[in-house]
Amino acid sequence: MTIFRNRTLSYSLSGLLFSVFVSMSALAAPVVTVTELQGGLDHPWSLAFLPDNGGILITERSGQLRLWQAGKPLSPPLKGVPDVYAKGQGGLLEVALSPTFPQDRRVYLSFAEAGDEGKAGTAVGYGRLDPQGTTIENFKVFFRQQPKLSTGNHFGGKLAFDKQGHLFITLGENNQRPTAQDLSLHQGKIVRLALDGKVPKDNPFTKKPPAKPEIWSYGHRNPQGLALNPWTEVMWANEHGPKGGDEINIPQAGKNYGWPLATHGVNYSGLAIPEAKGTHVEGTEQPAYYWEKSPGISGMAFYDAARFPMWQHSLFIGALAQKELIRLQLDGDKVIAEERLLGDRGERIRDVRVGPDGYVYLLTDESDGKLLKVGLAAGSSSE
Repeated sequence: MTIFRNRTLSYSLSGLLFSVFVSMSALAAPVVTVTELQGGLDHPWSLAFLPDNGGILITERSGQLRLWQAGKPLSPPLKGVPDVYAKGQGGLLEVALSPTFPQDRRVYLSFAEAGDEGKAGTAVGYGRLDPQGTTIENFKVFFRQQPKLSTGNHFGGKLAFDKQGHLFITLGENNQRPTAQDLSLHQGKIVRLALDGKVPKDNPFTKKPPAKPEIWSYGHRNPQGLALNPWTEVMWANEHGPKGGDEINIPQAGKNYGWPLATHGVNYSGLAIPEAKGTHVEGTEQPAYYWEKSPGISGMAFYDAARFPMWQHSLFIGALAQKELIRLQLDGDKVIAEERLLGDRGERIRDVRVGPDGYVYLLTDESDGKLLKVGLAAGSSSE
């Protein structure tokens, strides 16, 4: 028997029986395999696969972009990468390839950028990867979070492209809670831009000053996962709650996702969030899924590859605090079951990607960070 085999039954059961169903199914869980491809990374944050087995670009939060290639030593830091604000949660963050990379070799980077008075904000730019894979040429910053308010917290920085030629960028609220509800600021928002950084004319706030026209959705705390659902072509995001209340959202144009007015979490002190009015607040959207106890969610990736059929229509999410890989089984936009993997390794999982070979690739957020390749043992059932 395979985990989550009877999706219709599992979805219709009550919460109590649902837990029993998952637990019984888990007894037949196939063996998960983990291969360490690279160690010695300095708090790696993000990875991107080059086409034609060209290797994997990996960011290190302290400011290095490196190239990993099978059978070769890890590259020295690539030249041409911008200077970063490497304090607290800040540094070199996301790396993403242009949707037309084979033609333009454009590499996008997000990073924490220093400003005045010791403050910083999220910035995004792009440059061209040279044919030798040693330099990012002519790097150009085209977006800067305004104003710069962070002293090392909540940068967001995730990047993802849709199929219509747009780039989505997540922006944390810099640990300044009320900013997430202020449309004149970039904090606590997801923004949507054209690939060259221009504002699309159909963005929801283009004609509503003082709202910033780049904004797509708002009321976010610190979005740490962003991915396009390949079978619906809709963007999904996840974000850290405070103490409790990590959540998944499906951000829609102009919608308010609640923070800090609506939350399932409390302050780290155990006291209520001062601005919070409850878990359900009129005018705000409910999360698609949330955790009462925060796993500390991070990067996420949808699985739609042929290699491991039993993983199809799953959403994989890393957990920093609980040091696990979370697999969510989906039925449409609904999460119908949850599985925890790799908890025995005791490593903070920072980024999650599905490779072109159908394996799941992870980065661990450690001073001796690792690149891991995760799959299922041969002979695992796919029925």
